[in-house]
Amino acid sequence: MSVVASYVYKDGQRVREAPLTEQGLALARGEYLWIGLHEPTDEETDILVRRFRLHPLAIEDAMTAHQIPKLEVYGSELFIVARTAQGQGDHIVYGETHIFVGSNYVVTIRHGSARGHTQLRAQLEASPQQLKHGPDFILHGVLDFIVDGYIPIIDAIEDKVLEMEQVALDSFLSRDDITRLFLLRRELLKFSRILGPMEEVSAKLQSLDLPCIDREVRPYFRDVADHVRRVASRAGVLRDILASVFEASNLLEQQRQGVITRKLAAWAAILATPTAVTGIYGMNFDHMPELRWTHGYPAVMALIVVICLALYISFKRSKWL
Repeated sequence: MSVVASYVYKDGQRVREAPLTEQGLALARGEYLWIGLHEPTDEETDILVRRFRLHPLAIEDAMTAHQIPKLEVYGSELFIVARTAQGQGDHIVYGETHIFVGSNYVVTIRHGSARGHTQLRAQLEASPQQLKHGPDFILHGVLDFIVDGYIPIIDAIEDKVLEMEQVALDSFLSRDDITRLFLLRRELLKFSRILGPMEEVSAKLQSLDLPCIDREVRPYFRDVADHVRRVASRAGVLRDILASVFEASNLLEQQRQGVITRKLAAWAAILATPTAVTGIYGMNFDHMPELRWTHGYPAVMALIVVICLALYISFKRSKWL
């Protein structure tokens, strides 16, 4: 069943249920509707079009997924597209909520969003003084509910980024770590493409003189815009941190390779002395100094040890070893 909830409200109180029929959607003076749908059928959409005379372009957008957040005005009707987001591991899964707002109705159509509005509806119904403002306050509640869903996502990503930062400082990033780093960076870039238009929609609702939006409700949308702005700012900072983590990991890896190279060069210099001496005395010439000297062998070995020890101490002091 795609109709999640459909109720009539008056003076901030729920009056009755409103089935999707011509008679069920009829309203008395001072009443308004809040209809929540999840991936509605064509028949249900046709009923809404006939009852509220929804604009064809708005209906076309509402039936098409993968829309960017936007605000459209069709006469005395508002059409808003908002993008929902939910974290699944290192990925962010997106959905859409299309909102039609008129003088006496609000219709929300969800596509691919697992977060229903049942809790939101109960929360708004618990505040009749605010709910009596009408459809514009419900619009604020829906947008605020969607934006609040962004905060746990950015919190989770922040924890993962800080964890990777610590790993890069304590050891070296593995191939899997680097793959995850670029995955998180890509998810943040996609997220930022959603946050920008969502902030623009909230700003328009706050500042523009739009139909169905009372002046008393406009300041509420400023709060939504501020929340989106904070999340967008945090996403930008996390992208910078990921870039810094990758650069720091590269610098540490280069430093480690430099240390290894210096150590190899130092040991090669130390081993060059015995290699040279033993190579000379391995040429088997008849007339070579000290060949028939009784103390020749221990003297040469002592000379090799002294030279190697001197080189070792010298490299140790210069921190090459």
